[in-house]
Amino acid sequence: MYSINRLLPIYKKYSLSVILIVFMGFISMAQVIPVETNENAVVLEVSKGKDLKMIYWGKRLANSSEYGQIPTQEKQATDYTGLYCSAYTPAGSRNLLEPAIAVSHADGNRSLDLKYIQHEIQHESDNISLLKITLKDKIYPFQVDLFYRSFYNQDVIEQWAVISHQEKKEVVLHKFASANLTLKASDYYLTQYHGDWAKEMQPEESKLTHGIKTIDTKLGTRANLFLPSVFMISLNEPASEDEGTVMYGALEWSGNFKIDMELDPQNNLRIIGGINNYASEYHLPAGEEFKTPSFLTVMSHNGKGEASRKLHQWARDYKLLDGNGNRLTLLNNWEATYFDFNEQKLFSLLKDTKKLGVDLFLLDDGWFGNEYPRNNDDAGLGDWQANKKKLPNGVSSLVKEASNNDVKFGIWIEPEMVNPESNLYHEHPDWVIKQPERDEYYFRNQLVLDLSNPKVQDFVFGVVDDLFVENPDLAYIKWDCNAVIYNAYTAHLKQQQSHLYIDYVEGLYAVLKRVRDKYPTVPMMLCSGGGGRVDYAALQYFTEFWPSDNTDPLERVFMQWEYSYFYPSISMSCHVTDWGKQALKYKVDVAMMGKLGFDIVINELPKEELEFCQEAVKNYNELKDVIWHGDLYRLVDPKLNDFASLMFVNNEKSEAVMFNYLVNNRYDIKSEMPVKLKGLNPEKRYHIKEVNLFPGTQSWLDSSKTYSGDFLMTIGYNPQVQTSRKSVVLAISEEK
Repeated sequence: MYSINRLLPIYKKYSLSVILIVFMGFISMAQVIPVETNENAVVLEVSKGKDLKMIYWGKRLANSSEYGQIPTQEKQATDYTGLYCSAYTPAGSRNLLEPAIAVSHADGNRSLDLKYIQHEIQHESDNISLLKITLKDKIYPFQVDLFYRSFYNQDVIEQWAVISHQEKKEVVLHKFASANLTLKASDYYLTQYHGDWAKEMQPEESKLTHGIKTIDTKLGTRANLFLPSVFMISLNEPASEDEGTVMYGALEWSGNFKIDMELDPQNNLRIIGGINNYASEYHLPAGEEFKTPSFLTVMSHNGKGEASRKLHQWARDYKLLDGNGNRLTLLNNWEATYFDFNEQKLFSLLKDTKKLGVDLFLLDDGWFGNEYPRNNDDAGLGDWQANKKKLPNGVSSLVKEASNNDVKFGIWIEPEMVNPESNLYHEHPDWVIKQPERDEYYFRNQLVLDLSNPKVQDFVFGVVDDLFVENPDLAYIKWDCNAVIYNAYTAHLKQQQSHLYIDYVEGLYAVLKRVRDKYPTVPMMLCSGGGGRVDYAALQYFTEFWPSDNTDPLERVFMQWEYSYFYPSISMSCHVTDWGKQALKYKVDVAMMGKLGFDIVINELPKEELEFCQEAVKNYNELKDVIWHGDLYRLVDPKLNDFASLMFVNNEKSEAVMFNYLVNNRYDIKSEMPVKLKGLNPEKRYHIKEVNLFPGTQSWLDSSKTYSGDFLMTIGYNPQVQTSRKSVVLAISEEK
């Protein structure tokens, strides 16, 4: 038995080919294959019949040679198939449960029996190892390679499969999961999310019962609109913030997904996740490969908070574009003007951007279209030329004026979409996803362009490229996606209609890769009418995402809280707008929990409110490094309490920021007891200073006192939140 990470010193000394020889020499002995991280282990076992099983997923053992003893201690009900815990369950042979893969061979036979052939390990860095396991059918020349990439320090594992064959004709893939996991516990508690436009990330927790629970989407684009592809599983009992064993799961895919959770006859939880096979049978020619998207997991034995911090660190280091870098604060014109603006009005807003003190002005929807001007949302999409009436001197005049005001300029686009009222629609109807014989059906008065078509990919890339070629100083892109796919049909694929949902997403990624190859550092916001397209495959190309069009700060406290389980604060765009009845201070304080932006009319602000915003931007610039790159600790859950409290702590535990918000306005509601802080050094002493005070007000808190980290984490600190003091932001710093 050999642990991946125990072999790393061998790898460093010898070449990969030598390592593979060593592994092949030990195949007769190495029937147990552990994938170990700092805290955990996923253990695979090769049975006597060469079936590959997942026999353990949990805390790592000190002695990896003992993993093979785990099954001897389990006295579960009979496994009639020998495949209940299969690492990649095939359909059509002796399996009785939900399969991970189902195919029709070239001769029409639909059976599959995958047997272990070999495995090999690559050491990609001091922190990353990649395990590859080859499975083959005994009868047909059909192969599946399973991959497990482990991130040792973060306890994150990514899994995917590569499917190939050498049959005489194409093989049809009916199901093709990315991961087939097995968990063992007494009980399983699922936390999933649901929502709609402006109601994103609504949590639900339930105990899983026997049978199959499915989380899926069939929307094609904007796939997370109703059900996001992220979830948690608590083992034995519901996990809290700091206690309990919990696994986070997420699919790195921006299209249709399906995650099946089956409680099997032995009371094991089988999790099978990947691309949704709905209307997506894939015809695979001989000699070609089908690679599934990655399915990521992270497990913590110390509650949800630790799992979040591990995932955030992994995301910043390995997945999110420039995750450890900087971000631009901005002023957006949308709520100031909507579609009604001209060059002079925008020039005025550019001056307001400088006055406010943020980095960038973002021009939102409505700047394009001439024959079909974009004066509302029913025309113009697809015609990406500046509207001559609104912008007689083009976008370049705005970019130049931004530079004159010492700020940057960004712009909104929705290049995957088209309005029927557009030149593009009339010139290229074959580029549009729609059934040729059926009535068109619109989502927000628009249809989706067919990104399975390389010509459409070239067009969409050209929308971005032309903007940058004409405006080299363009500094930001907001990429929107507001429609789902109705009447799915592609004129490009002709007979292979079942490839559309998959090829669309692959086409999108191809475009985004071209954009990043040419413009690797330009910040881009991933927007989809809110959180309709948020996943780690897309976030490889974007610096941030738009959580929701609902910017009511009270609603955002809850939404951003739930997003924070899976995504770091540096990735969340949070804007101050006119939504909600709360005071401006409350709105600004809530937006400061992520990547700050403003969507208000600056020149209409009273003097005191403008001064407050300007000072808040200065405060944010001093605190944003801790907020973006620090560890997040959720302190008081707004779902269970009258107020919310959370904090960010830097790696050195010398600086922290604590956010506190009242979420219940009933009479005399307040924070009666101190809040126990987390993540500090118990031996250090800290100053606590209230920031973001409104002009003319003084803090209720005594900033002259110092407290030990031990006191703050054992006894706590009361931010004195109440109805007359609904949001409180505290800067915590080590005493020097």
